[in-house]
Amino acid sequence: MKVKGKVFVYPDNVDTDVIIPARYLNSSDGKELAAHCMEDIDSDFSSKVKKGDIIVAGSNFGCGSSREHAPLSIKASGISCVIAKDFARIFYRNAINIGLPILECPEAAAQCEQGDTLEINFELGEIVNISKNKVYHTFAFPDFLQNIIQSGGLMNTIKTEVEKK
Repeated sequence: MKVKGKVFVYPDNVDTDVIIPARYLNSSDGKELAAHCMEDIDSDFSSKVKKGDIIVAGSNFGCGSSREHAPLSIKASGISCVIAKDFARIFYRNAINIGLPILECPEAAAQCEQGDTLEINFELGEIVNISKNKVYHTFAFPDFLQNIIQSGGLMNTIKTEVEKK
């Protein structure tokens, strides 16, 4: 699994209310949520983001309430991966459950800048900052996580396994 995209940089402690404001939680439609993703911290995000782009953030990304709407809005906006110094635990789990790849890499989080182009190899745990000609290393995704992400989330993975039987 590899992805390549431009970077959107955000600070520490981006909470789920900033990722998708509570006033939009009456929907679980990905397209509708994507239209409002990050709007309270970056009002132009939904008009600037392109399929494959990458969010890079500081520590405690996804803190706050445990809504699945937050990673869903990010994934539906076209973001291919979120890299952070570290994540709130419930956000981490929700992201994997819906098939949004996330990586903890303090070095990349500290050094990437808005607009940099990254290429990520999940099997190797390698993040290449093409703009800065730097390589960062993190944990490679184990096969079972790659399977969940490639299937589009945990429920799709379970459905596929049940259909095989």
